[in-house]
Amino acid sequence: MTITAAADGSALGNPGPNGWAWYIDDDRWAAGGSPHGTNNQGELQAVLELLRATAGVDEKLVIECDSRYVIDSVTKWMPGWKRRGWRKSDGGPVLNRELLEGIDEAIRGRDVEFTWVKGHAGHPLNEAADERANAAAKAYQQKQEPRRGPGFVSAADAGATLAGAMAVTASAASAPSSASAPTAAEDSAAERRHDAALLWAEPADLLDGLDGSTASTAIELTVSLSAAEHARLRDRADAQGISLEDALRRLI
Repeated sequence: MTITAAADGSALGNPGPNGWAWYIDDDRWAAGGSPHGTNNQGELQAVLELLRATAGVDEKLVIECDSRYVIDSVTKWMPGWKRRGWRKSDGGPVLNRELLEGIDEAIRGRDVEFTWVKGHAGHPLNEAADERANAAAKAYQQKQEPRRGPGFVSAADAGATLAGAMAVTASAASAPSSASAPTAAEDSAAERRHDAALLWAEPADLLDGLDGSTASTAIELTVSLSAAEHARLRDRADAQGISLEDALRRLI
């Protein structure tokens, strides 16, 4: 089986508020961005986030892009850049190296194919990704939180969720006097599906309690974040013009 997805970026001003998005279908897509970036950065970020979201799946991944820059960077130019220490043939530094290195790592060992499609030409997946990337860029322009989407859920996860829901329904029907707790499979799949939404509170909620008294003794807290969670935390920090540490503190 093959997973086909579109990845697209957008920038208002180029550079300016930018957005990225990948789209498989209405139940599997994600978007984000930053207050300042280029269209190429958005395009690369979309590919990187798609690869991270689908990490661990066995299916072949076909990525539709309307950016020749992205496709050529990954499939043609990257090997030479790496051999030269991430330098171009003229000796100059490769732009967007951090994103390209992330893609290089995320794509390693996977069956991934890139397909070029013409932008704004009626390709359904590309149109859906473009719409979401542009909406994210506009959200950052207006200093608002973008719609991040449900993320990725594999067919196995969806099956587990459906099976869990059916089990809960059957249990509730047989014991109407008491509420049935969700199954572990249902909880796990639902958590993965809504990871992007659950990570962030409403913007106004992030400020609640900040005016209260703080403890006199600092407490050191270590938190392990996935790559996707770290990326979203970085987006939040950039949008508010604060450090990653302060963004995490506000969430807490």
